[in-house]
Amino acid sequence: MDAESLLLSLELASGSGQGLSPDRRASLLTSLLLVKRDYRYDRVLFWGRILGLVADYYIAQGLSEDQLAPRKTLYSLNCTEWSLLPPATEEMVAQSSVVKGRFMGDPSYEYEHIELQKVNEGEKVFEEEVVIQIKEETRLVYVIDQIDKAVAIIPRGALFKTPFGPTHVNRTFEGLSLSEAKKLSSYFHFREPVELKNKTLLEKADLDPSLDFMDSLEHDVPKDGVSLLLPRLECNGTISAHRNLHLLGSGSWSIQMERGNALVVLRSLLWPGLTFYHAPRTRNYGYIYVGTGEKNMDLPFML
Repeated sequence: MDAESLLLSLELASGSGQGLSPDRRASLLTSLLLVKRDYRYDRVLFWGRILGLVADYYIAQGLSEDQLAPRKTLYSLNCTEWSLLPPATEEMVAQSSVVKGRFMGDPSYEYEHIELQKVNEGEKVFEEEVVIQIKEETRLVYVIDQIDKAVAIIPRGALFKTPFGPTHVNRTFEGLSLSEAKKLSSYFHFREPVELKNKTLLEKADLDPSLDFMDSLEHDVPKDGVSLLLPRLECNGTISAHRNLHLLGSGSWSIQMERGNALVVLRSLLWPGLTFYHAPRTRNYGYIYVGTGEKNMDLPFML
């Protein structure tokens, strides 16, 4: 969610339990504007909060004028002082993917993982246990990167791609219509396309290259209109399940119309805690993640 409309955005997302205390809101309003000024970002997004056992990580991201350029990620433990995280590397992904369980809330905390490595001594080859230490800050980079790639989304038309390549905010975007807002095809992954590159020229014939240049959510998994048990993050950080009798969408997304069809809400079942909101026929949209940083590995059994 855009830092400049933080209060409105938090209000729109409040139905999912993603609330912040008045003190936290006030601190974010001030500090994120300073982050934008000091780092000279075009936009700053409040990404969300990863819940730790000792403390929580508040996450923000800075965007350049090219909206699809690599985003800069920062974290804070108090919503006032922000630290810049390094970009995710293949080494970070390989190391952090083996770490399971909750975050502690201490960036200097080290996880220990035992790996079996082959050792050569002359003609003999044997396996030796090696203890690998992984800092929580490294894991934080990895989890944010995974969530961004999988479930960070925007509505169709919010960005446009120029003939010269850069992607900019579409100042003429006035929101999706009510009928469009109910379709997964109206939402894109907020990252460089992956599936779009595999489409044939015939499949791309009906696409507008200035607007349809990212992967649509409708192709995440086959569509499914059944009712599921949806994980919901409560204000106290616990995750409960509730049955939604008005579920639209697909096996990894739910779409709900709230406030008398004045607000559309998408929730990720793959990463419980990710909520996207959009008020149809307005420019108000955004997403926020508030969760434990753990992927729902049981999703295939929920379908």
